[in-house]
Amino acid sequence: MPVLGYSAALEQFGPTELIRWCQEAEEAGFGGVMAADHFHPWVPQQGQSPQVWPWMGALGMATQHATFGPGVTCASYRYHPAIIAQSAATLAAMYPGRFWLGIGTGEALNEHIVGGEWPDAPVRLERMVESIEVIKQLFTGKKTRYSGKHIKMESARLYTRPEKPCPIYIAASGPKTAETAGRMCDGLITPAAPHEKLKMLIESFEKGAREAGKDPATLPKLLQLHVSWGATYEQCVEQAMKEWPNGGIKAPKQDIRSPEDFAGFAQMVRPEDFKGRVFISTNLDEHRQHIQALLDLGFDEVHVHNVGRNQSEFIRAYGETVIPALH
Repeated sequence: MPVLGYSAALEQFGPTELIRWCQEAEEAGFGGVMAADHFHPWVPQQGQSPQVWPWMGALGMATQHATFGPGVTCASYRYHPAIIAQSAATLAAMYPGRFWLGIGTGEALNEHIVGGEWPDAPVRLERMVESIEVIKQLFTGKKTRYSGKHIKMESARLYTRPEKPCPIYIAASGPKTAETAGRMCDGLITPAAPHEKLKMLIESFEKGAREAGKDPATLPKLLQLHVSWGATYEQCVEQAMKEWPNGGIKAPKQDIRSPEDFAGFAQMVRPEDFKGRVFISTNLDEHRQHIQALLDLGFDEVHVHNVGRNQSEFIRAYGETVIPALH
């Protein structure tokens, strides 16, 4: 069965209210939670950015069955991958079969705070690959060390581990990273995009998996979808412009360094810029059709983020109308 997940926007909301909404989402039929790992919000008016790792520990305790993971963590700048391995192993031990580890190459918005250079995309991919190698070595439970081009680790061993390591998913928006995800890891995460691009990413992911001797059909593919839903179309557009203008920014987001810089770019965003990036509609059947089309492309989970402040109403409406109608 496909999973409709709830995307927990820690950039927008405080930790306690988000826990409550995740409980409401599970009760409404959402099967998973994708939690943002940010140091800063995208723009100042979003107003929050709690630390995701202690929050996920509370999430696991507050919910019963929903799977969850960070969407996504960059394990090679403000974190050392050994710390991510320890954190992930702890959550996987506490909540067997529920936690997954999402990893990406990062954005300057979050990673530049520890100082140092912010390299070009190929170097960021190299660092991500090395960080995953470190994490996978530590997941074996053996004493290990690592000396890569970018990442170093002295002799280390994880003592607290689950019986089975948690799956690792890579976030990808380009073919090379998608192919790396299929070759190295257990699943793919990607943001919503035109169907032609999504098909290309799935094909690249499956190519990498086959080259590694894996069956692509057994590997999860997760998609994050931003929507704006409300009582009127004008309200939907207004909340997208106010709450999630970063969804319409066309500049390379990976290289923008502060919420204030994002706010400057956001001043140039117009409603038409959200097309293909944020699904705007008051009609819940149109939401269902849009999500069903993504599932039909081959995604196993679609994690939905409603950009407005009307979270309880959104959760209730999806639980009553959208989730029961998906297949």
